[in-house]
Amino acid sequence: MLLRLAYPLALPLTAALLLGACGDDGGGDTENASEAAASTGESGTSDDTPTSSPTSGDATSGDTPTSSDSDPSTGGDSDSDGTTGDEPSPYVGDPLPSADDGEWIWVDFPEAKCRDGSGAGIGVRYGSGPGLVIFFEGGGACFNAFTCGVNPANFDGANFQGSSSGIFDPSSIENPVADWSFIYVPYCTGDVHAGAAVDGTLPDVGGKQQFVGYLNVGHFLQRVVPTFLGQVDQVLTTGVSAGGFGAAFNYDRIADAFPKIPVTLLDDSGPPMSDMYMATCLQKKWRDSWNLDASIPKECTDCFPADGGGIVNLGVYLGKKHSKQRLGLISSLGDNTIRLFFGFGNDNCTALIPTTPVETYTAGLHDLRDNWLNEPAGTWGSFFLDGEQHTWIGGASYYSANSGGTRLLDWISDLIAGTTSNVEP
Repeated sequence: MLLRLAYPLALPLTAALLLGACGDDGGGDTENASEAAASTGESGTSDDTPTSSPTSGDATSGDTPTSSDSDPSTGGDSDSDGTTGDEPSPYVGDPLPSADDGEWIWVDFPEAKCRDGSGAGIGVRYGSGPGLVIFFEGGGACFNAFTCGVNPANFDGANFQGSSSGIFDPSSIENPVADWSFIYVPYCTGDVHAGAAVDGTLPDVGGKQQFVGYLNVGHFLQRVVPTFLGQVDQVLTTGVSAGGFGAAFNYDRIADAFPKIPVTLLDDSGPPMSDMYMATCLQKKWRDSWNLDASIPKECTDCFPADGGGIVNLGVYLGKKHSKQRLGLISSLGDNTIRLFFGFGNDNCTALIPTTPVETYTAGLHDLRDNWLNEPAGTWGSFFLDGEQHTWIGGASYYSANSGGTRLLDWISDLIAGTTSNVEP
């Protein structure tokens, strides 16, 4: 079994061959199968000291949230520092089951579903450190026959073996989150963890599609928050590729769920570009297919233009609402996978071979950094790298990559410590 840390973003094979395979650009290998295989079958170290987290009994148990629990508005309004004050938490499920530090366990959530209607759950690894990482897995997207054909539609405990590579490495003294607790959110809903469409349909794809990634996260938080609220002093919300988008889409309610502590966002290779670079017709297709409007905070009034674009305004909203938090984006200047993904919007979403020129993609990243994620100063940071590699934090690149004389790991460590910067070659 291969963990899909950076599953190729759902491409026609001919397009991938024409434009270059996704993968390592000389430093890391989170995109190729050998790294994925190397990252499986390792559950980290374990000892005989049980975690101090509350015990909830059977790992398959879980309270089914009320409709308000999984509603996008859950979490309440925040102050300028991104906190919610002293309101009671809306997340009231049983804490997760206990386990030894360093041991990956799987927790089923009967109320959560994958795209094909099968069950879903999360991986959990407790640590002795002061923080919690909530990691969203990548794996493409499902919005037409091509993309749905190679997008994973199911994932359960039999598929999960955990990881100890890259950001998951519990033994590296350089890893700032080595001893933190981890929540691993597998990806099986085809909606970048942001869908709220039960029994969704697509014109050229047969059967009902459960685009319920955002609703699933609501179920997961019902138990994750009671387990860690008051037990950790920082949360890192992160993910790669589709999971990078998912981390951003879910960041607002995660930050609200952990008030009065730093909740950092690290989006690896999921850039929400402006309408000039991420076609409006493509954004509308995603909104309609996955019911994204139900996942975006209603307070983000600029996020709902009539033409269906404007997703970039979510990044603006997050920066303004959570101005004292720290948010970061990683991307190659020529990311070969996201360029192809965005290429489905060409020719008013009729492109036969989706592609985006490197120069256009690079310009889109600069536009995003300079015109959308630039205020308030110091809230958002970015780390851009040469080349076409897709995703960075799941494997060796987490430690080896650098740009403009700055190591990626140092930039990430600074972000977690509360300092942002914009780095590029």
